[in-house]
Amino acid sequence: MTGLDKMISQILEEADAAALQKEADAASRAEAILAEAEQEAADLKAQIEEKSKKELAGYESRRRSADEQKRRTALLLAKQEIISDTIEKAYKQFCSMETKAYFEVIAKMIGRFALPKEGEILFSAKDLERMPEGFQKEIARMAEEQGGSLTVSKETRQMEGGFVLVYGGIEENCSFRALFDSRKDELQDKVNRLLFF
Repeated sequence: MTGLDKMISQILEEADAAALQKEADAASRAEAILAEAEQEAADLKAQIEEKSKKELAGYESRRRSADEQKRRTALLLAKQEIISDTIEKAYKQFCSMETKAYFEVIAKMIGRFALPKEGEILFSAKDLERMPEGFQKEIARMAEEQGGSLTVSKETRQMEGGFVLVYGGIEENCSFRALFDSRKDELQDKVNRLLFF
């Protein structure tokens, strides 16, 4: 082998060695890049899983909160319905009292609502028909005790119970429905305390 062949052979060996080194370096860099990419992918996966867990926990919390709110609303509506039904039953029972007890209540109401003025008292047609004998005189007496006078009108009003007082063209509705309605909040509070506390 001549000197030139030795030189060429040496250059080829060095070139092969350099190529092998570059190939090894490239493989090493590729492994490092792959390892780094795998780590980034694992980190990203962990972040996504953590975010998903938090979002799921938030969703579950909101769902439970919404379910609890629905339950409370349904319970409140049920309570309000029970309270309204109880008040309405009391009203119906109040309106359907037997005649003697009914007119005793009417007498107490006249004593409370009569004014020291001259006026009229109007009843329903049903109450005018079943009014006890002498009750008109009792009305006049109670009005006098208040410093006024009341006469029973032949005119009637459409109502289930109670009466209407008329003083100088101004009417005061003392029907049972008006009295129940005017004290609705107070009655609801009382029934609520009786039934639910």
